[in-house]
Amino acid sequence: MGGAAAGALRSVSRAAFSWKPTGLAQQTLAAAVSRSGVGLHSGARTTATLLPARAGEGRYFVVDGEEARVAAEVANAELRSPLCTTLRRGSARVRTVEHLLSAMEALGVDNCRVEVSGGGEIPLLDGSAQEWVVAIRGAGLCAAKDSSGQILEKLAPEIHEPVFLQRTDCFIAALPSSKMRVTYGIDFSKVPAIGRQWFTTILDANMYSGKIAPARTFCILEEVEKMCAAGLIKGGSIENAMVCR
Repeated sequence: MGGAAAGALRSVSRAAFSWKPTGLAQQTLAAAVSRSGVGLHSGARTTATLLPARAGEGRYFVVDGEEARVAAEVANAELRSPLCTTLRRGSARVRTVEHLLSAMEALGVDNCRVEVSGGGEIPLLDGSAQEWVVAIRGAGLCAAKDSSGQILEKLAPEIHEPVFLQRTDCFIAALPSSKMRVTYGIDFSKVPAIGRQWFTTILDANMYSGKIAPARTFCILEEVEKMCAAGLIKGGSIENAMVCR
C-alpha cells in the first residue's frame, strides 16, 4: 500500500473491525521455494526464498546481513515509498513486496519466512504475481504448528463499519460483507490502451490466480526519463513491465 494509506490506516478506530475465528487451521508452505530476478528499482539481481514458518509467526522478511525480522504489517510500511511498497524495521528494509504478499494472502499462506539475498528488494520477475502463484502451488501448503507442536486456528478480520481513505483522486473503501468481494476501477484516459475500466468479483484463490495474478506492472513512456532521474526503475525493462504511451 502507499505510504499515505499506511499512515491513515494506523489511525483507523479499533472499533471498526475485530478478529473472528474461521474454523480453519493456519497454513504454511510444505516445502521451501526460491525465485531469482532483477529488482525493479535497485536493478540488482536478488533471490527471495520462501520457507515454512511456525503458526503464529505470520509472514516476515529476513534481509541480507540483518538480524531483525521485518514483519509484513502496516506498522512497518514506510510512509514515503514511491512506486512500490517498502517495509522497514530498524535498519532492515525490503522493497517491492506487493506482488509476493498479494499471492501469499490469496493462496492462504498465513505463516512464511522470506529470506532475501543480493539486495533489499524482491525480484520483479515478469512484473506480475503469477510466478509467485506457480511457486507457492508447486511447494504446496500444510497446517502450521507452533513451537509446542500445536495447530492454531486462523483468524480473519471482520469489518463492523465502513472505512474510507482518499488521497487526491484515488480512494479505497472497505465495507462490511459476509463474503470477500472486490471492486476495482481505474481511469487512465491519457493512455487509451488502459482507459477507464471496472472489475468486480467474489475473490477466491482460483479467481485471483486466473484474473488478478497475471496483471502486470505498467508505466508511461513519457514518464520513464523522470523516474530514472529520481533513481527509480533501474531494473525496469520490457521483460518485466508494460510500457504505454
